[in-house]
Amino acid sequence: MSEVIHRTRAELDAALDSLRASPRDAGTVALIVARPGVDERQPVDAVELAPNRPLPGDRWAAKPSAGAEPPKRQLTVMNVRVTGLVAGPRERWPLTGDNLLVDFDLSEDRLPAGTRLRVGTAVLEISPERHAGCSKFAARFGKEALAFVNSPEGRRVRLRGLLAHVVEAGTVRVGDPIGLA
Repeated sequence: MSEVIHRTRAELDAALDSLRASPRDAGTVALIVARPGVDERQPVDAVELAPNRPLPGDRWAAKPSAGAEPPKRQLTVMNVRVTGLVAGPRERWPLTGDNLLVDFDLSEDRLPAGTRLRVGTAVLEISPERHAGCSKFAARFGKEALAFVNSPEGRRVRLRGLLAHVVEAGTVRVGDPIGLA
């Protein structure tokens, strides 16, 4: 694995315009990652997604109790431009811990909670729950990166990404399109 480089806040802030320039109408899936165990990452070429089931091979599955509403945080999605900025080389991208890395505008203004996205042949719905960076994110990418993604502008643009759940089963492959459903 390559040398770990933590960007300064000035470097991160200077890149904000390029991060905001992500495609707004039609983007692409750059990477799919399963997390089979704690701190384990397994990039995959394709997955079959289904409502109320985790991404195949992924340990993160909140099982609802009998009669409870299905989880609204089945998958994590992050903008690959942000990933490249904070993580550096592609081999470090899975360290974000996100399932889908996409080149697509994920901002709250563009995609409010409840918006549906077609990703490959699956349809996801964006959760109202916020996806925020944590201590592991800071350890991997630096405290400045954590402050950047969790800043007011970072939250508005969803630099840390978003949470979603599957509403229509389908297949997602690296290189597939992502856009409004």
